[in-house]
Amino acid sequence: MSADIRLIVGLGNPGSEYEQTRHNAGFWFINELARHFSTPLTSEPKYFGITGRLPTPYSDTRLLMPMTFMNRSGQAVAPLANFFKVAPEQVLVVHDELDLAPGIARFKQGGGHGGHNGLKDIIRCFGNNSNFHRLRIGIGHPGHSDQVTPHVLGRPPQSEREAIISIIDDAVRAVDIALATGWLDAKQYLHSVR
Repeated sequence: MSADIRLIVGLGNPGSEYEQTRHNAGFWFINELARHFSTPLTSEPKYFGITGRLPTPYSDTRLLMPMTFMNRSGQAVAPLANFFKVAPEQVLVVHDELDLAPGIARFKQGGGHGGHNGLKDIIRCFGNNSNFHRLRIGIGHPGHSDQVTPHVLGRPPQSEREAIISIIDDAVRAVDIALATGWLDAKQYLHSVR
């Protein structure tokens, strides 16, 4: 049975100065997913973001890159989810993950925000409901909490960037599998590639 995903949100910060930073891994994913499905992305001011819609047979699934800055991500997610009557359980949020090494990605449903400001705001805007799906894209941890902000807002070295881009390709394939045959197949694929 296919996964009931009606909204895929990639987290990041708008602006050219953030484009290549680790914190924008969610944006990188949405751009690659849109390319994979030949889906145009357009600016939608009423949803505070850039949106798209997957083609048939997945046309009930929308894409969103919030243009609100990370700590206000929910400001973009909530209006779109409310308008199209999308429940939190039908949302997949794609974000950078400190606790996974570059080149690793994992699916997860529910749980806390783990200090991630984008997740924190989405949970708040969903009325403290955190039961949405997540796709965690590893960016590695700098080793000390004092270094987290410059790490996530920094550009990865070429080797790390290549590992992140490579796992995003695998994750796009995994989401395609989820849409076609369900979460179990998608997780088995993604969690076994590396």
